[in-house]
Amino acid sequence: MRVKVLAMIMAGGIGTRLMPLTRERAKPAVPFGGKYRIIDFVLSNMINSGIFSIYVLTQYKSQSLLNHLKDGWQFTNLLKDQFIIPVPAQMRSGEVWYQGTADAIYQNINLIENCNPDVVAIFGADHVFRMDVSQMIEFHLQRQAAVTVAALPMPEEESQLFGVIQCNKDSRIVGFQEKPERPATIPGKPDQILASMGNYIFDTPILLQELYADAGRSDSTHDFGKTILPDMCTRCPVFAYDFSINRIAGEPPEKSNYWRDVGTLDAYYEANMDLKTIVPQLNLYNPKWPLRTANYNDPPAKFAFDEEGRRGTTADSIVSEGCIISGGTVRNSILGRNVFVHSWAEVDECIIMDRCNIGRHARLRRAIIDKNVRIAPHTEIGYNHDEDRKKYLVTDSGIVLVGGEPSVLEVSSLAI
Repeated sequence: MRVKVLAMIMAGGIGTRLMPLTRERAKPAVPFGGKYRIIDFVLSNMINSGIFSIYVLTQYKSQSLLNHLKDGWQFTNLLKDQFIIPVPAQMRSGEVWYQGTADAIYQNINLIENCNPDVVAIFGADHVFRMDVSQMIEFHLQRQAAVTVAALPMPEEESQLFGVIQCNKDSRIVGFQEKPERPATIPGKPDQILASMGNYIFDTPILLQELYADAGRSDSTHDFGKTILPDMCTRCPVFAYDFSINRIAGEPPEKSNYWRDVGTLDAYYEANMDLKTIVPQLNLYNPKWPLRTANYNDPPAKFAFDEEGRRGTTADSIVSEGCIISGGTVRNSILGRNVFVHSWAEVDECIIMDRCNIGRHARLRRAIIDKNVRIAPHTEIGYNHDEDRKKYLVTDSGIVLVGGEPSVLEVSSLAI
């Protein structure tokens, strides 16, 4: 039997811990890996899994995200059930923004009723991951579940970042704690929790029933993790899907189930660095599981001799379209589109976003440079954190963030 699936992608996240990268854009619109945006991962997973009916729910500073969806994710609309449609917050329940994840779905419940799918996949747009969603749906149908929650083990000390699941031996959820200070750990593994990934498969009639019931409750947070799931697991068949068993076409088992919560600048930096090695943890070059994004008419990257005969070089780096490395050196870095690295400049272990200009003799190390920043000649960033902190944000691990707002460097207006 062919199962009709509707995907609802939650893409309204503020991404407070990623400030200032999220000062002018929603978290799902933050650039990643040179040419991509974070939302490209969940959308690519859906398309690669054969799910083509997709609504993207937006809210916070969505213009950058809407532009990206327009440029890269528009179908031809030849088939009625193949679409990717952004849905701005419409305040259908009054003059208020979404009050929680469940409220976001409830305020757009008409979309589900009109589509009348068999199951609804409710996924977040702010994680970097690969997943064959069809395998989770198959698990959901085999268990005859009301709802299935994607889950994976995480360190116990990170419990306040996730919903924490307790399961019996058959993977049925018997308890759900939302970001607890004292979590229930995995039996036999006191240093680990079973964390919810925030990705759900719902049986459609049950989802509608729960949303209507929750909307009438004055004591509810109107959030899946805080109210609905903890309540449902006491009276409905709610199951945990073990993300570690998910397999991706074209990848060995040990490389299949990649998932990163890029909610902090340090985590975002490390996830980008996962891309650049010869055998990367996250493989962007798998033709059987492509990562789709917007494509622009940029020229190829160029590595050129400067006027003094110094050759532009790079090693262990990702260099996107339109970049020119003219007599500079780039090592262990991720370069977005149309970045210019001038003579004698050194870029080491950095993330440089679109249209940045790195001046002659500048030296950058372990830095994130937001879009359109011009680094003045002879500037040094990442070599003296005491000086860096006078001008920029420096994370606990020593990553320097430049941009996201007007800085003391030569900076053009921030392009979203």
